[in-house]
Amino acid sequence: MINSRLIECVPNFSEGRDMEKIRQITDEIESVEGVMLLDVDPGRDTNRTVVTFVGEPEAVCEAAFRAVRKAAQVIDMSKHSGAHPRMGATDVCPLVPVAGVTMEETAEYTRNLARRIGEELSLPVYCYESAAFEEKRRNLANVRAGEYEGLRKKLEDPAWKPDFGPARFDAGAGSVIVGARDFLVAFNVNLNTTSVRRANAIAFDVRERGREKRDGNPITGKVIKDADGNPVLIPGTLKAVKAIGWYIPEYGFAQISMNLTNIGITPVHVAFDEVCRKADDRGVRVTGSELVGLIPLKAMLDAGRYFLHRQQRSAGVSDEELISTAVRSMGLSELKPFNPEEKIIEYILRDKSSKKLVDLSLSAFAWETSSESPAPGGGSVSAAMGALGAALGTMVANLSSHKRGWDERWEDFASWAEKGVVMQKRLLDLVDEDTEAYNGILKAFEMPKKSEEEKAARAAAVESATLQASLVPLMVMKEAFQVFELLQEMTGKGNPNSVTDGAVGVLAVRACIRGAFLNVRINVKGLKDRAKAEELISEAQVIDNAAAELEEEIIARVSSMMAM
Repeated sequence: MINSRLIECVPNFSEGRDMEKIRQITDEIESVEGVMLLDVDPGRDTNRTVVTFVGEPEAVCEAAFRAVRKAAQVIDMSKHSGAHPRMGATDVCPLVPVAGVTMEETAEYTRNLARRIGEELSLPVYCYESAAFEEKRRNLANVRAGEYEGLRKKLEDPAWKPDFGPARFDAGAGSVIVGARDFLVAFNVNLNTTSVRRANAIAFDVRERGREKRDGNPITGKVIKDADGNPVLIPGTLKAVKAIGWYIPEYGFAQISMNLTNIGITPVHVAFDEVCRKADDRGVRVTGSELVGLIPLKAMLDAGRYFLHRQQRSAGVSDEELISTAVRSMGLSELKPFNPEEKIIEYILRDKSSKKLVDLSLSAFAWETSSESPAPGGGSVSAAMGALGAALGTMVANLSSHKRGWDERWEDFASWAEKGVVMQKRLLDLVDEDTEAYNGILKAFEMPKKSEEEKAARAAAVESATLQASLVPLMVMKEAFQVFELLQEMTGKGNPNSVTDGAVGVLAVRACIRGAFLNVRINVKGLKDRAKAEELISEAQVIDNAAAELEEEIIARVSSMMAM
């Protein structure tokens, strides 16, 4: 699914207490083929449920329409109360481009969805962010100003005529706000206070909009306005951040509730640390945090690296350790356990049914290799040896960065460790890519060949698959050769107690390159394009020769270091 044209939909429904009503809404979403329901996050005190689902654009729009229709049927806004601003049974329904879809295309899908809601459900619909028809409606806060209680009056104002649907107040369903936006992270920071006033003060300190400038007393003073009569604002410290403070009776403390609208500008870890600083300035302590909905993997990995670097420690570790560091550092499990498989979007979207070689245990991989199946074979094992060589180099870099007395050198070694992790990941990917390439040849040979057209198509498929099976081990050689730079540095400057570990890494990488070269040679024999075959062999030979020289040089140096 992750390789398709994908958009994400994150509707917020004004019901967080009646799980039967929530189930009826999510059942409508799941009734649409091609849509994957990723997350359902109800909040009792906000009386609001954030739902996340993903799929092909047309399927997502159909699921969104059905969910909005059902919400209008089961939620009565005239009886609704909650801590979060809201204007309708489906308060907001944003569409987010994930893969293979532009923001412009997403905005068009959004407007078509809004039109259908307005016409078929006779509800007032507003478009915001990238789907907005006018600038003042881009900002969600502007559109939602006055909330449900002020909606009747708002609909009477020609300046706030709905983009679609009637300008008629529906007491039960309210209005719907539909938008197209970038990936947004909803992130709450927990405080050791029950004071909404103090929580709001911290929120105003950090949010981009900041607070209104006042004459004299910053709380009770008269709001200062510009020449056009608009309030003069004192901006907050974080760009692309919206924030408010509220008290959650269910938890017994106040929170800073933030929407991070561009985590490329203000990442989660930066927002967390800034709230910590501003809270401390006001005598309040941060005790943890809460992620509402989903988060991209990169955001969690970047957070893990950030907090490790704050400790002057290497971030050249596994993704699992980086995520664990981020969770502990930001207290993401304070309210309930943070499960990466349920909260990180890439982990949810990955195909868990596919069996990857690199996910096997070492013994299982060895037994799988020794079976009568021709794959995995020498190509996958070569890539695995290269990954182990990179792992040894990374280990030496990590040990060196933490070596007592070398504190001033930690950053240099940490940088090498992080480079080593990238090399290791790429070579691990190639373990499976080599087997997939071999299976591609088998699949091509299984194609029918009765007619001349079928024979031609089969021959073309075999040639293409054979070329791919030749290119993958060549890529293994190229990726593994880069590891020599890491190993050369670590055997020469790294922790002297680990010099032989680096040397074993050299031998592993050399074996990887020699093994991959053998695979290039055997596979190009099947190519009809002999010029291409010679080109690949020539390129591989250059790498193999250079690898032999580096192996001899590094092993000779290590041997001299161990001479009695």
